[in-house]
Amino acid sequence: MKIGGLQKVSLIDYPGLISAVVFLQGCNFKCSYCHNPELVNPSLFQRCIKEKDFMEFLNTRKGKLDAVAITGGEPTIYDDLAPFIKKIKKMKFAVKLDTNGSQPQVIKTLLDEKLLDFIAMDIKAPLDKYKNIVKVPVNADSIKESIELILKAKIPYEFRTTIIESQLEEDDILQIGELISGASKYVLQKFVPTKTLDKKFLKEKSFSDEKLQKIKSYLEQQITSVTIR
Repeated sequence: MKIGGLQKVSLIDYPGLISAVVFLQGCNFKCSYCHNPELVNPSLFQRCIKEKDFMEFLNTRKGKLDAVAITGGEPTIYDDLAPFIKKIKKMKFAVKLDTNGSQPQVIKTLLDEKLLDFIAMDIKAPLDKYKNIVKVPVNADSIKESIELILKAKIPYEFRTTIIESQLEEDDILQIGELISGASKYVLQKFVPTKTLDKKFLKEKSFSDEKLQKIKSYLEQQITSVTIR
């Protein structure tokens, strides 16, 4: 397990709970707008935090933290993700997983073994546009399977899409809405150009607030809760 970073306390990463956030190095997608390039581009990788040290840190936070949010990079590329989560759960922390949905078999295992208390999946684009956004070959059926697994999951979840004007059109977002029709929560994330995998994207922008509100109103016809973040 390559731990590339640790946020010792967060009030926003796990809805309703105080959490630590653990960032895992490495990702199988190469989205140009990625805001964690130091976890995706190997040339930017920093020295990892030892798993033993992370667990010792958690042990000191019993009674102070409620949960651990595991993000990346992409956590599901690690074969030892389930054992890692089991250690956290044994310490009585709730666990939230952030994923790109590319590894449905991993998501299924984690859900079947009841290792997750919350799951969040980034949906990058309509299925036919995925390759253009993530910059690598992608199995669209795997993305769809992950969505279906999460929709059926008996734990809280959210889907989310980062909105960049040059990458997605209004109709693309509505197509994603159809893909997750019946979902309990969908988050439209405004793109904020602070740091990006491709520095050209520092000049990109999100949709206008007016346009996002219009899309939100359409999506609310088939999704319980739609949030602009």
